[in-house]
Amino acid sequence: MTIDSHHPDRPSAAKAADDPNPQGPEAASSTPRASGEKTAGRRAFIGVAGTLAAGSVLAGSAGVARAERGRDVEALLGDLDSLRRDPHVSPLDHELRLRALRARTEAALDNFREPVAPHPNNGDEARYPNKIGTDTRGLPHDERGEVDLDAYEIASRAYASREWDDFEAIPLGGTRKLVNPVGTLAVSLIGTTPVQIVVPPAPAVASAEKAAEAVEVYWQALLRDVPFGRYEDSGDVQDALEEIDGLSGHTGPRAGGRVTLQTLFRGSVTYADPRDRSGRTAKHVIPPGVLDGPYISQFLVRDIPYGPQVIGARIRTALPGNDFLTEYEEWLAAQDGLPPGRSIAYDPVRRYIATGRDLAEFVHSGGPLFWGAALLLGAGRSPDPAVPGGVAAPLSPTNPYLRSRTQASAAASFALGYLQSLLPLGTSRAIRAAYWQKWFVHRSLRPEAYGGLVHHRVANDARDYPLHRDILRSRALDLVFDQFGSYLLPQAFPEGAPNHGSYPGGAAAIAGVNATLLKAFFDEDHVIADPFVADPDDPTRVIPYSGPPLTVGGELNKLATNYAFGRNWAGIHWRTDAAASLALGEEVAISLLRDERRTFREPFEGFTFTRFDGTRITI
Repeated sequence: MTIDSHHPDRPSAAKAADDPNPQGPEAASSTPRASGEKTAGRRAFIGVAGTLAAGSVLAGSAGVARAERGRDVEALLGDLDSLRRDPHVSPLDHELRLRALRARTEAALDNFREPVAPHPNNGDEARYPNKIGTDTRGLPHDERGEVDLDAYEIASRAYASREWDDFEAIPLGGTRKLVNPVGTLAVSLIGTTPVQIVVPPAPAVASAEKAAEAVEVYWQALLRDVPFGRYEDSGDVQDALEEIDGLSGHTGPRAGGRVTLQTLFRGSVTYADPRDRSGRTAKHVIPPGVLDGPYISQFLVRDIPYGPQVIGARIRTALPGNDFLTEYEEWLAAQDGLPPGRSIAYDPVRRYIATGRDLAEFVHSGGPLFWGAALLLGAGRSPDPAVPGGVAAPLSPTNPYLRSRTQASAAASFALGYLQSLLPLGTSRAIRAAYWQKWFVHRSLRPEAYGGLVHHRVANDARDYPLHRDILRSRALDLVFDQFGSYLLPQAFPEGAPNHGSYPGGAAAIAGVNATLLKAFFDEDHVIADPFVADPDDPTRVIPYSGPPLTVGGELNKLATNYAFGRNWAGIHWRTDAAASLALGEEVAISLLRDERRTFREPFEGFTFTRFDGTRITI
């Protein structure tokens, strides 16, 4: 797939064809700027831009829209070009300013022309008058855990108006606040807006797919303390594998049509099927490299060289048995938004990520992650085993400085410093996109709240809670009850999930955007030398890995799924939350790269990389 990007230095073909003077009709003028020209220039900009916006809405096809945009932008530049003849300003300096105007204007117009995407939801909010299929945590609830409907009506008015004061009027059930709903409405000056990205609806609460996701997270909660390297020795893992393999709603990876030890709990990505214009049909894919080798990405088991310092890969981990919200009163308090009454007991010895509990704790607040991956990719290998080195990944073959005889890249463009400036920007833009969907489209049920429905249905025979039989007959429920005395989903975090809906996942969106940016800047096909894994018998050390080659692209995809699905290990997200958000983050990254590509002066063929679905794209 190729995304066309208009070069900022060249007038559009449409303008060049019908105007022999692309600099504008007044380019030959050398009249100095008069005192009123700044105001006149602004009026010219507003007038042309207004015409431009109105005309762009009526453009019929992409080709017509591009030609119209070219003519409109050239008209704008022609009007403003008469103001450039200040004898004290170098023509080249002014030209740079004019190129900036062109790039900003074209980016704004092209982004505006992207239509508002369809935003279907799963219908649960309208389906259940008591809102049992909707995220209501943080509001007051009754003893059954059902939301106070008067409070929810006030919240609904805020969702409809999107006004700050209406959100301020929402009655809370405790002291934990709702997470950043109005922040999603900020206007982004680079990249697309949240309303232009489509994700398919989350699985409905009574569906087989939701039941399959629930069975999976219940098993993950039970298996948090089993080392990934010891799965073949665990009878419980074998039971989980067999049960998940038989679920009709399971959308995770399979090998030869079966769930295997190598595919169990591994990541997947969910796209809206482009053939379905309603956005309702989902397409599930396995990113390249995610099924290769160890469960944990190489970028999470390597010390990160950070100039003269080192960021160690060994982490603070939670001790086995740190499971929360399994007692009903504790669970109910969390639904109301009360602060947790217990805290995590940590292992005093730091170690490498070796279990699901370790991964859950790593993603609880997040470590160096993609910033660290960028440092590892950009650093050379160390000749001294005692000194941490990097992966020494080559830059992407499309990087223009690889072909330059005299110039090197730096933080201004195409070097590691430039990429590092995009990673946090991508993070904030991905969160805006994910949280907008959370608050204003889906308001999807968190696993901990679904666990309350399961508990009432099984323990109290609450038949008005319409759950699919696949979760109700799961062996995992019996094991949870035997261990905890309830059917509530054990949480790895004492506070449970943040106070906003489950779908899509914010951490997963961050993973999607950052992994995509990294793949665009480095050679994805580079094979990582000397890979290793945490020793399952002594996770304070690592041992060599032997198996299929591990590539930069594959391990970045795995890093993205580790971060996204690590939240599932904690019990706060579903498979679909992670899978759909990886695709959402990828879309945000593509829009950022498209706008950045306009700004470069170097001869650049475009960013080329592999998407999570395995297709190649050039921006």
